[in-house]
Amino acid sequence: MTRKTRTDATGNHEHIIATARDAFATEGVDLPMREIARRAGLGIATLYRHFPTRTDLISAALAGHVAACRADMQAALAEPDAWTALSGVIRQFAEHQIRSPGLNEALLGSHTAGDAFRDDRRAHSAALEQLVARAHQQRVLRQGTSVTDVRVGLMAISSLHPTRVDRRPDAIRTLLGLLLAGLHTPDH
Repeated sequence: MTRKTRTDATGNHEHIIATARDAFATEGVDLPMREIARRAGLGIATLYRHFPTRTDLISAALAGHVAACRADMQAALAEPDAWTALSGVIRQFAEHQIRSPGLNEALLGSHTAGDAFRDDRRAHSAALEQLVARAHQQRVLRQGTSVTDVRVGLMAISSLHPTRVDRRPDAIRTLLGLLLAGLHTPDH
């Protein structure tokens, strides 16, 4: 005999994920579970009924973030202009760093919740290689630039932590501009 999930339980589940995604995005995944429950307006027991472990909750919060990254990459692969595609992916990465640094850190760092998305990271990496190769074919990427160079630029963006948090978006956007200017072929 199967139990039908109650409507309020389904609503609570989605509400907890949305609350956790917002909180983890800006404050990191070390935020206490009790604080997530408080922000969701639910008891801690309700939170644990839906997500027995912190990793379960972080993975659920990451799922939407990963889906957005996947959509960004698919759109880039479909874009016929190689520079628009590659620079768009780099811009989206920077925007994710501005809006969701905690989720990016969990996904790209050593947190166990990111392990569930290993295949997504591999697919993203392979797609980035395609974008770099296409940019070279269209001669819009500076000669001699490798996919490793692009990845180093992305690592620089993700590692940027100015002393004042409110300066982070400006610092990331400045670094983004410098990176894109350095990658683009000078005569295009």
